[in-house]
Amino acid sequence: MDHPVNHFKAGLAEGRRMIGMWASLASPTAAEIHANSGFDWVLVDMEHAPNDLPQVLAQAQALAAGPAPALCRPAWNDIVLIKRILDIGIQTLIVPYVQNAEEARAAVAATRYPPEGVRGVAGAGRAAGYGRVRDYAKNAASQIAVVVQVETAEAVEHIEEIAAVDGIDALFVGPADLAASMGHLGDMNHPDVQAKIEEAARRSLAAGKPIGSLALDPPVAKKYFDYGYSFIAVALDSVILARASTALIAEFR
Repeated sequence: MDHPVNHFKAGLAEGRRMIGMWASLASPTAAEIHANSGFDWVLVDMEHAPNDLPQVLAQAQALAAGPAPALCRPAWNDIVLIKRILDIGIQTLIVPYVQNAEEARAAVAATRYPPEGVRGVAGAGRAAGYGRVRDYAKNAASQIAVVVQVETAEAVEHIEEIAAVDGIDALFVGPADLAASMGHLGDMNHPDVQAKIEEAARRSLAAGKPIGSLALDPPVAKKYFDYGYSFIAVALDSVILARASTALIAEFR
């Protein structure tokens, strides 16, 4: 059995513009719907959604019904959690709250087998095709993408050193936390926050790394693409459901 290809990582390398869905409903049924909706990637969130590992696995299995690769955001930059996410077959991680190069190196090390890292070795899990993938351990790193979240003003100041860490494939700006760190809690569209979001893209691209973000309103997402962002989550499944149900009720009341 050949090693599974990480199509999201390939898209980063090719500089493709990729549209994503943020999955927070902890629902394999919702994930199965997302799988064939046309998104370039679907992220299962463990930080701000009630997803534990069995739920991530179930959603990854549901997403396998379509072409959209499953990504995961662990709850924290934690070597044990990252190891377990990788073992169930997730190939791309978006690691939250990485503030500097040291924390970026820790994220990468958690995804690499010794001697390059500290990932525990297990060759019979889903990631290895239950033992059927040839030379899984030798080739795993080549198909793992590590994306780190730059989500404070302090972290933006360290973009170049974070981007320079070997094994970092891309950066990701969290607009809500960035706004909060700048004293503009809940106001991601504040001019100072938008200037910082644009600065983050400029600095990341100058350092040779693609950068992504989340923007739930199409005009904002398009503006981020204009800034130079190449992968953006343009939808959050719970928000889609809430907006659609509210709009439907408004038609009748």
